[in-house]
Amino acid sequence: MYAWIWRKLPFGLAGKLVGSVLLAAATVALLWFVVFPWAEPLLPFDDVQVTQESGDTGGQEGGLTVPSSAPTDEELPYSTESNNTPPSTPNR
Repeated sequence: MYAWIWRKLPFGLAGKLVGSVLLAAATVALLWFVVFPWAEPLLPFDDVQVTQESGDTGGQEGGLTVPSSAPTDEELPYSTESNNTPPSTPNR
């Protein structure tokens, strides 16, 4: 099919390149402005299945997850108080 289109485009190599770009742009525009808007209501992008029971926030406040304040036995290899890393000693 592409070979047939290439043979049918006029004006030599330059015309065929320009014609190919125009055909590709027309195809993208047709899909973008006609086909996709037509198909969008048929697709399930807005079918949200998550529901929230009344009164139960499930550990969330205003849609944000609240971290637990319970201490863990896990030892972290970095400081959670600051972003400053301790200076390293050069190997000599």
